[in-house]
Amino acid sequence: MKRIITFGQIMMRLAPPNFARFGQAHSFDITYAGGEANVAIALAQWGVSACHVTQFPDSDMGRAATMHLRKFGLDTSQIHYGGERLGLYFVENGANSRASQVIYDRLNDAFCTLNPAQFDWETILTGADWFHFTGIAPALSEAAAQACLEAVQTAKRLGVKISADVNYRQGLWRWGKTPQQIMPELVRHCDLIVCGISNAEDLFGILPEADAKSGWSSAMAQVMTRFPSIKNIVDTKRESISASHNQLRGKAFDGTKTYKTITHDLHHIVDRIGSGDAFIAGYLYQIEASNNVQQALDFGVAAAALKHTIEGDFNLVSVQEVQKIVAGDSSGRLKR
Repeated sequence: MKRIITFGQIMMRLAPPNFARFGQAHSFDITYAGGEANVAIALAQWGVSACHVTQFPDSDMGRAATMHLRKFGLDTSQIHYGGERLGLYFVENGANSRASQVIYDRLNDAFCTLNPAQFDWETILTGADWFHFTGIAPALSEAAAQACLEAVQTAKRLGVKISADVNYRQGLWRWGKTPQQIMPELVRHCDLIVCGISNAEDLFGILPEADAKSGWSSAMAQVMTRFPSIKNIVDTKRESISASHNQLRGKAFDGTKTYKTITHDLHHIVDRIGSGDAFIAGYLYQIEASNNVQQALDFGVAAAALKHTIEGDFNLVSVQEVQKIVAGDSSGRLKR
């Protein structure tokens, strides 16, 4: 893959240090993140030219967020400035039997109030291999949904492949339309989606066949029949033994065959937020490198497993580190 374009909201993330509770906090560690940008930054670590499209307030906060993204290799040339504020979210990292929790303050920020006409998608997408979005971007405002639709329509016309995580966050849709009215038209243009059984039912009214051996594969086959542009569907399955101990595996469907990974046993989790973005970034990277669904799935889940060891939303690991996990080396042996 030479170049990817992502589109979505960026928020300031505020987290008490050292697993403290909100009520104990005297300070917050500050980073900036958003699902789509998390994908772009993971790919930037692996040598891919990655550009994120968004809007920040024209303020010191907006400039600070831009500098943060640029620090990790992201092309910020398509960030626009306007609106009143930067979205926020607060993270309290859990441990053992105490769950993590997230509180959002993201509605009506600069991204929500963008002007779709300000994005020249023809110019932005020319020369790109992939365009990536999630179901969160169109949930935030009518303007963001319109910009997202224009982006996928332009990408399709230019022959740019499109990926989407269709997780749509029902509670965010407050601007007059439902995800069932908006998401199918966006998904219709996609080549690759992240989708679970509940997403298929909620968004598309699709249920597994009653006698199916694999409910997920049955539902995804129907999704691909409904949206013939889709070539692959992927998903992860997480078992939470505790906040500090999870198990993670992945699966993919290409229209005829279902692929699965081993289960990764994740102890002493540092930060699980962003692991889904790490997964799709890894899948995109390896499917372009190998054109092999099983290899891409294994790489994606290994990348997601490593993300659990990294504080913050960004998956700041190398290709070699992911390949080591794929090869079965999860020893964490000291490197000198």
